[in-house]
Amino acid sequence: MNANDLRPGMVINHNGELFSIHKAEHRTPGNLRAFVQARMRNLRTGALSDHRFRSEDSVERAVIDEVDMQYLYSDGDMFYFMNTGTYEQYHLPREVVGDRAQYMMPDVILKIDFYDGRPIDISLPATVDLKVVETEPGIKGASATNVTKAAKMETGLVVQVPPFIDEGEVIRIDTANGSYLARAN
Repeated sequence: MNANDLRPGMVINHNGELFSIHKAEHRTPGNLRAFVQARMRNLRTGALSDHRFRSEDSVERAVIDEVDMQYLYSDGDMFYFMNTGTYEQYHLPREVVGDRAQYMMPDVILKIDFYDGRPIDISLPATVDLKVVETEPGIKGASATNVTKAAKMETGLVVQVPPFIDEGEVIRIDTANGSYLARAN
């Protein structure tokens, strides 16, 4: 595959490591040769890095299997998942899961990427519903305005919510940026 074809979400094998592409921009500065500036996350270490590929560079796209898995529980620095089709259990270390653990409640279905038969990364659903366990009291008659307050979820995640949200309510959160979307039904 040509470096010009890199797109966000792709997984490539680069220098013997797997990388997930977060951003790829094709640039042609003045009279210089064109290149692709890519922001990539190392799937083994979780580290973000920038790399400049020449337009004519060839990159190897990794063959990734995406499997629906159910999150079961965490034990220390390990997170345990079950394949919803075969009931096989797998575990991933905290380094791989990272901050995404704050969006995961037991029994949530998510996608896990497999490479050579081993789990390497997780993909959260676009939204999750979490219960508010701690926030300031709601304000009577408050409507949706630009005013927000901090609310702590059952997973420990802190989200800015409108003033009418109270403790005990379940809200829908965007997993891409951690923002409040709406009350959950």
